Amino acid sequence: MSVPQPTAAERGEHILTVFDTAFGELLAADPAAFRVKFRKMAGSAFAFYRGTACLFYADLEREAHGGPYLDERTGRVWIHGDLHAENFGTYMDANGRLIFNVNDFDEAYVGPFTWDLKRLSASLALIGYTKALSDEQITHLVRIYAASYRERIHALATGAKNDELPPFTLDTAEGALLDALRDARAMTRFGLLDSMTEIRDFERRFSAGGGAIELDAATRYKVLAAFDGYLETLPESSLTRPDSYRVKDVVGRRGIGIGSAGLPSYNILLEGNSDALENDVVIYLKQAQTPAVSRHVTDAAVRGYFQHEGHRTVISQRALQAHADPWLGWTELDGAGQLVAEVSPYAVDLDWSDIDDPEDIAATVADLGRATATMHAAADDSSGHSLVPFSTERAIDAAIAADEEGFAELLVDFAHAYGARARADHQIFVDLFRNGRIPGL
Repeated sequence: MSVPQPTAAERGEHILTVFDTAFGELLAADPAAFRVKFRKMAGSAFAFYRGTACLFYADLEREAHGGPYLDERTGRVWIHGDLHAENFGTYMDANGRLIFNVNDFDEAYVGPFTWDLKRLSASLALIGYTKALSDEQITHLVRIYAASYRERIHALATGAKNDELPPFTLDTAEGALLDALRDARAMTRFGLLDSMTEIRDFERRFSAGGGAIELDAATRYKVLAAFDGYLETLPESSLTRPDSYRVKDVVGRRGIGIGSAGLPSYNILLEGNSDALENDVVIYLKQAQTPAVSRHVTDAAVRGYFQHEGHRTVISQRALQAHADPWLGWTELDGAGQLVAEVSPYAVDLDWSDIDDPEDIAATVADLGRATATMHAAADDSSGHSLVPFSTERAIDAAIAADEEGFAELLVDFAHAYGARARADHQIFVDLFRNGRIPGL
């Protein structure tokens, strides 16, 4: 991809315009949260890239109606929407298995499959740069990612059995993925509860401090009403023990992640799967955001499919993630769509800080390619959702087969060009921020 190179001043104005569209309303409501978010983004080019999916898709918009490997099917599949190299980690699936896979589906939508691959490839260029890898080494990593994605998509498209392509578990994962799974297995529900709650009068309640905000009676009532609406969105398999959903306590939260600045959030403490205090469950309820991709995909059938952003986030995650969190659901609060899910004690993100050996990096990248392909293949006509009524893996496989040689090169060229663009944008952003140029801060 040939990315135009405007002057720093021109690019700075473009960044401010995109930020105003993406963040303006939330920033005006909670500037303090955005000061924290932006200081985190100022820390590195990768942190900036993580927090600016809005800018990434504004730059890709010209491909919305075309581009290599895109047709009426491959341009309209379920995508993650913010697929960078740190949005992978562990979760406990609905069957009680620890799985390593893609995580964080806040930006998920329907769009071109290549957008996920480009966003991941550019993130590899940024990580490679921070580890002082040469351009040739970064090229090699992106080719590995492309090849492993291609290989897995082809296997899925040609009918490989599930036992031939098992998920990444404690039995099948290796290297950094296995390390993350072992770290997750060492976690306990008791440890999570001990960090957030205490026993008072023979019952568990949220502890004061640590980001918890006590709610007034009116807000508590609204949150509990929203919780009742959430219960109606759960699959029957999650409702086998109604007592699991007995509410013990509710608090507001502050200090949530880099992508959720300014969004209201609440934690709800539930009875869980037994009367034992160590089996209590914490779920969070947070206002879902408008995904950056949706501003650049104009398909009315996609936009009209979702009740609100909470519904979109959950439907997308259930489509993209096999055996998703059984506590996952949606609701409304103050007219805004809400995402509801468990605060899981078994969530461990992929940690790149200790993956430094080139062979270890390459092996990890290959696994991310396989995980990406499996995610794309999960969400199609076989997933029970009518929005993508065809076999995603067969459509993608056929598109890549038409130009095998060009596939990896497309991602390599984009990774280098956009990696350089993001590093330059990061410096422009830091200067805008430190010089008071961002309106509202």
